Amino acid sequence: MSRRITYPAWLKRSLLGLAGMFILLNLIFPPPLKALQATSAVVTDRHGAWLAGFTVENGLWRIPVTTQDIDPRLIAHLIAIEDQRFYHHSGVDVPAIFRAALSWVREGEAVSGASTLTMQLVRQLEPRPRTLASKFVEVLRATQLELFLSKPDILEAYLTHVPYGGNLEGVYAASLAYLGKPPHHLTDAEIALLIALPQAPEARRPDLHLQGAQTGRDYVLGKLVERGVLPEALAREAATVSIATRRHSIPEMAWVTAYGLAQDGAITQTTLDPDLQARLETKAARYVADYDSHVNAAITIVENKTMAVRAHIASSDRNRPGGWIDMTRRARSPGSTLKPFIYGMAMDDGLISTASVVQDAPTRFGQYQPENFNRRYYGQVRIYEALRHSLNVPAVAVMDKIGGQRFETLLGSAGVDVERLGAGGESAGLALALGGAGMTVNDLAVLYAGLANGGEVRNLRWQPSDISAPLRLFSNATARDLTQALRQAPTPEGRVPSWLTQGSSAVAYKTGTSYGFRDAWAAGYSDRWTVIVWVGRPDGAPRPGQTGRLAAAPLLFDVFDALDVDGAQHDFQKDPAAPKGLKALKTVTEAGPQILFPPDGAEIYAPVLGISARGFTLSARAATEDIQFYIDGRRLNSRGSQVIWKPQEAGFYEVSAIDGLGQTTTSHVEVISDH
Repeated sequence: MSRRITYPAWLKRSLLGLAGMFILLNLIFPPPLKALQATSAVVTDRHGAWLAGFTVENGLWRIPVTTQDIDPRLIAHLIAIEDQRFYHHSGVDVPAIFRAALSWVREGEAVSGASTLTMQLVRQLEPRPRTLASKFVEVLRATQLELFLSKPDILEAYLTHVPYGGNLEGVYAASLAYLGKPPHHLTDAEIALLIALPQAPEARRPDLHLQGAQTGRDYVLGKLVERGVLPEALAREAATVSIATRRHSIPEMAWVTAYGLAQDGAITQTTLDPDLQARLETKAARYVADYDSHVNAAITIVENKTMAVRAHIASSDRNRPGGWIDMTRRARSPGSTLKPFIYGMAMDDGLISTASVVQDAPTRFGQYQPENFNRRYYGQVRIYEALRHSLNVPAVAVMDKIGGQRFETLLGSAGVDVERLGAGGESAGLALALGGAGMTVNDLAVLYAGLANGGEVRNLRWQPSDISAPLRLFSNATARDLTQALRQAPTPEGRVPSWLTQGSSAVAYKTGTSYGFRDAWAAGYSDRWTVIVWVGRPDGAPRPGQTGRLAAAPLLFDVFDALDVDGAQHDFQKDPAAPKGLKALKTVTEAGPQILFPPDGAEIYAPVLGISARGFTLSARAATEDIQFYIDGRRLNSRGSQVIWKPQEAGFYEVSAIDGLGQTTTSHVEVISDH
């Protein structure tokens, strides 16, 4: 029969009292766990590698680390030097304290330390004067931390907060600054230096005190040999390695993008590809260098299959005015880049096909009368011709059929916010067809990637965890027909069409220019990639003559050159009916003058008739300036630069215009009057 062990009542009461006091102490003076969260925000690439980071209070670099981020030999050597019984004590190394006390009594001064890594962490989180009372508080705090944190947690917190001189805290920041690389794989000399620096952070900074750094490193190497964790031969070899005196800048890539994605005190993994990002940053910076110092560029590159953003140029040059602004998130007028989606909606409605004929001539839609960009008109054109050559009037005519508000609703269903630019924020209406509303680079990336994905749109993926449900914007057949047309748009000057270039990606693309030449756009996609390019001034100032075709399209094609060739077998051939350029379409002015007023079929109200009438000013556009007007075959004389017509009575009239080449155009109108 086993003997039951009993304890005196006073001992039980004492133990319970101590436990109660410790619980009360934790409630009144909770451990400084919140301070552990005050670390630098870090943004990584798709592989989890460093992209950019951001300082905390007072400009300190305090980069969070895990034990997986660090060479395991550094951790082993650190414990051997600083806290040999780290895994066996509860925050306080009692034998080390007795040893330090005996040495103090024997020598009359402190000759050995007793601080554990946990106590050193407490000292970093809550700095205090180096007194006996402070040491007592450190003991209590260290015990608290050991109750709330695991040993790996304490080790990671120490390696994040330990001082390294200047504005550097933590081994990761120190390794980037002093060694120019992350602490993943280190030499014996580098490990010894990173262990020695926190022992005297300012006195051993290699960028300021090389001799102090070398002395400290060699001391640590000797201790490692003494404690049997490093062979003497390796230590001697490490001691011969020179220490770099130049402090490296903390690496930063996609800085503006990273700033927008960063979360306080956390590590945020993105979908960005580091190699592609580096190539594109260089390419974009070189491109804008050819413009004046106020011009900047923004680019979003999406992998169509995953919708992952693989490269992102929020600003091509931070040193330019407005260079710290993420221009991919700023709403700007998209110019003509929405035209494919106007036609696509009408195609899905069964109103048109890419082969449908549409009239390109001066047309008034209520109070709105759009003009083609070059102010030339081409008569009857096919939809694919109007799309390839970005004719304005056909796009507005189709928008008039589907309805501007309905089109805006369609964009909203795809997650694209249309920013109202009109006074009072009213709907852009028909003007939306020509860029009369605000949209972002990232919005267009969603839409054009939807075309590349057969008419199905999804949100952009900035982080691997981002997932969104697909939404069908267009039918697959409509998306295919639009892609066929956009792939055969005229290429920028000096570019050979993809169907004539072996191994090149077939790029379907569209350009856009906002009113006043404020924004130049180029949006394109291949089977694998979607690329949106914006070039302009962040302050919105005009840049006369800088169209999307001239200022943005060359950069778009440069970007596609930098991307991997998608390798897909394209099932299209150049449409034999496709025009070679705008000159292939005979303009209306070449065929004859265009009567702008009165248009054919118009009803004109004249409250007063005869000689007392105010009259109507006739106008026309022609290849020559000398235009003559006739009413029912009778020539009208001009008054200065104007031709005034005063109808004598109500009824039907034939208005004719004859240009200097003898070409004639006729309008048939009706005059209505109360008399």
